[in-house]
Amino acid sequence: MASRERWLIAAGLLVAGLSLGLGLYTFRYAEGLSYLSNDPAACMNCHVMREHVESWVGSSHHAVATCNDCHVPHALLPKYLTKLDNGYHHSAKFTLQNFAEPIRIRPVNLRKLQQNCLECHGALVQDIVDHREARRGELRCTECHRWVGHMALR
Repeated sequence: MASRERWLIAAGLLVAGLSLGLGLYTFRYAEGLSYLSNDPAACMNCHVMREHVESWVGSSHHAVATCNDCHVPHALLPKYLTKLDNGYHHSAKFTLQNFAEPIRIRPVNLRKLQQNCLECHGALVQDIVDHREARRGELRCTECHRWVGHMALR
């Protein structure tokens, strides 16, 4: 093997090793494993979410639902794919400090929230869900029940 090829392989291994090491350090520093749990305290790893978690503690859902019960799908694979997607977006936005305050739920996550509302309360709201606006996605539970999961936020 030519010395240039050896040098390229060594440089590639160095870059890969540094990237892996930096990634593992960042994952550990950011308490990455905690985000795989259902513990609402994991959501407060980021100071921006503290107000949201504290408002959930005062809400009617505090005794019956965690953050994941409302904000991510309940099936195993979709749950962790959503956590992966949200983790990427959250870490990028918070690291680069390019997010609006107060933070707002993304449309894709709002649809998941609506689906979870109906999964838990479907029998209770069956007549409402059958309305034309609800079927088209124009009527959401949070339009009338905004403060159920979180007490008043800004």
